[in-house]
Amino acid sequence: MSLTKPDQPKRASGQNAVHGSDPARTSRFMSRKDAILLRMLVFVPICLILHHLNVNPVIVFISAGLAIVPLAAWTANFTEAISTHIGPTLGGLLNATFGNATEMIVSVVALQAGLIEVVKASLMGSMIANLLLGLGIALFLGGLNQRKTASYDTTEKLSTVARVNASLLNLVVVFLLAPTAIEFTSAALYSETTNKFSFVASALLLAGYILMLLFSMKTHSHLYGLDEDAEPESYGSEARGMYSLKLHVGLLMLTTVVLVFVSEVLVGSLSEAIATTGMTGLFTGVILIPIFGAAVEIITCGICGIKQKVNLASSVAIGSSLQIAMFVTPILVFAGYLLGKPMNLDFDNFTVLGLGITILMTNSVRADSRANWLEGILLLMTYVMLAAAFFLHPEITG
Repeated sequence: MSLTKPDQPKRASGQNAVHGSDPARTSRFMSRKDAILLRMLVFVPICLILHHLNVNPVIVFISAGLAIVPLAAWTANFTEAISTHIGPTLGGLLNATFGNATEMIVSVVALQAGLIEVVKASLMGSMIANLLLGLGIALFLGGLNQRKTASYDTTEKLSTVARVNASLLNLVVVFLLAPTAIEFTSAALYSETTNKFSFVASALLLAGYILMLLFSMKTHSHLYGLDEDAEPESYGSEARGMYSLKLHVGLLMLTTVVLVFVSEVLVGSLSEAIATTGMTGLFTGVILIPIFGAAVEIITCGICGIKQKVNLASSVAIGSSLQIAMFVTPILVFAGYLLGKPMNLDFDNFTVLGLGITILMTNSVRADSRANWLEGILLLMTYVMLAAAFFLHPEITG
């Protein structure tokens, strides 16, 4: 499932990793990673300055994208740190709610700018990147490092979790295919019918997400007590003890405000960057933007793979994807209505097909609860194939 027990704080995806108190998290390797993320904050002022100076929009877009990576990581860390202060239940809900804050903020800014189709594409692209890139890298690195088949954990508990995850991913595809069915069977009522359906479906997805939280945090929380130690994105218990709750809340608010400004720069340069490079909005939304937004999850999955924590990597990748589909997307549908920028669940048909292929491949490599480097390669090959297909696909139509 996407969530761990509420007494085990999770990282930014808010639904994935289990944190313990293993001092290995403060290892030199992780410190180097955190140091790199810290240095990447230099892209925040750089992108703001370049935007103010009206530099080439492609350069502005890239610098803003790079600035989002460390901001997403620190947002994740501050959210997790707060959860350790407010108790297991509220902490779990906080992580589950703000797990994909970066994608939410960027999407709301883009939605307000009227880039509705790009928002839809980026949501699908984030799920595709998490499942194919994130999990694929984890399986590949884990298989190379171990030089034998890496097991997800064949216990009955983990098998149940894997089965539930597969069912939820299938549910997402069914909900996203429904508007296409409406389009083909009632073309005369297409716009009105799809908009109404989107509100109903969004409410159902949110209800499903709440039930998912109830399942993983309460009624079946025993299934999510993974034995693996903390995911490497955390500060470590020693660092957490140095900061107060008020400081973490203040830092989270500050990071969020900065993230909003950087997102505005990213979105503001997006249209001109697309026109300058000749790339389509579909490719930019599905492939380029998610690379920045999902970078933290992808890095996390890679580190988990190196540490032989394939099941943890799977939880990160699948959990983040489920949260985007069942929480972020429905919220954006309602937000679009309030902003006067109506967004429905009528996603580009080719994008939904790409997501369906992604989920099929993800479920197939998990079918026997075991994985190896070759299956990781298969997921990565699928991602490259889809990236090429989206690059060659015509521009998004209205």
